[in-house]
Amino acid sequence: MRHPKYAVLTVATIAILTIPVTQCSAQSLPSSGSLDTGSLGSSETPTEDTLPELSVTTLIEGLDHPWDVVAAPDGTVLAGQRSGGFFVRRSDDTTGPVSADLTDLYAQGETGLMGMALARDFEQSRILYTCQGFQGGGVTDIRIVAWTVDAGWAALTRTGNVLTGIPVEAGRHGGCRILAAADGTLFVGTGDTAMPTVPQDPNSLGGKVLHINADGTPAAGNLNPTSPVYTLGHRNVQGLAVQPGTDRVYAVEQGTGVDDEVNLLIPGGNYGYKPDRGLGRYDESVPMTDPSRVPGAIEAVWRSGNSTLATASGAFVAGPQWGAWDGALVMGALKTKKLVFVRLSDDGRSVDAQTYGLENQFGRLRSVTPLGDGSLLVTTDNGTNDKVLRVTPVS
Repeated sequence: MRHPKYAVLTVATIAILTIPVTQCSAQSLPSSGSLDTGSLGSSETPTEDTLPELSVTTLIEGLDHPWDVVAAPDGTVLAGQRSGGFFVRRSDDTTGPVSADLTDLYAQGETGLMGMALARDFEQSRILYTCQGFQGGGVTDIRIVAWTVDAGWAALTRTGNVLTGIPVEAGRHGGCRILAAADGTLFVGTGDTAMPTVPQDPNSLGGKVLHINADGTPAAGNLNPTSPVYTLGHRNVQGLAVQPGTDRVYAVEQGTGVDDEVNLLIPGGNYGYKPDRGLGRYDESVPMTDPSRVPGAIEAVWRSGNSTLATASGAFVAGPQWGAWDGALVMGALKTKKLVFVRLSDDGRSVDAQTYGLENQFGRLRSVTPLGDGSLLVTTDNGTNDKVLRVTPVS
């Protein structure tokens, strides 16, 4: 495991890279929310809805596939690497590794140390949740683990497994995003582990969004009160976000060759991915949402079209400095190396416009985490000198 270099941020040493985003003009979408992403070109004339210019600072560098990052109430930033290892930038600008026992981490392919979330009462409880691969005692799975963080951000102590049994096979499509809800419950987005029957199997925790209490028991409101399954029929959920001012929960999902999706989650809803044609193999030629074979399948709020962007996260931006994009959903995109902003309709069931930011500036962009001042934490996912960036709109 490589040791990262740490960018200590002081007035004397910060070099702020300001990137004008003149290529990112808004485009209205049809009511279906579908758009071929190739239809937005860099030569389009900016409109009044042009994304503000973005300034970018590097908080931590030298990382290897930082899958997620969290920000504590005191301003401390904690990142985790998919292959293992936590790294911190504290509120006093000191930086360094955070010790944690990851000897049982299963890190293969797309699976490893993945999503993280602070408990909503973190200031009192000091609890951090992680979603990570596990291997030991003849068991290989993905599980939600609870940790306590010491006062100095020097060590994490594992306090137990919140949920086990999320399937994984050869590390493919492992998910896995955690969203800590305001009521203290957890939403967990999982992948289908590239197995044909998993997304539609109500007894499997793969290809689902799960809703659990902090002790791992099923949360109230699940269709089956004895099951953590909240929604099913997903391929690989890598983003979860609650729209501010509403109780709407959105999932960001990676598609096959077409149609990354944003889905508005409805308890018990089936989002229509069924890669099993009865042939005993994983068939990715099927549509992401297939009402013809999954009656009642819920259509996506937004689709990338052909080809996919490899959307890997989702969060809502907030603040007047975002201009016309205040309240938009932003996603990190791996394959197309940019931030994707979509503005939702009033009812939240379609998208009125979308735009891009930071395109081809920092390589593959994975996680997006909003901060209280309206800026974003963004992680790169290039595998060489990966970074945690702070992205701030310049109004």
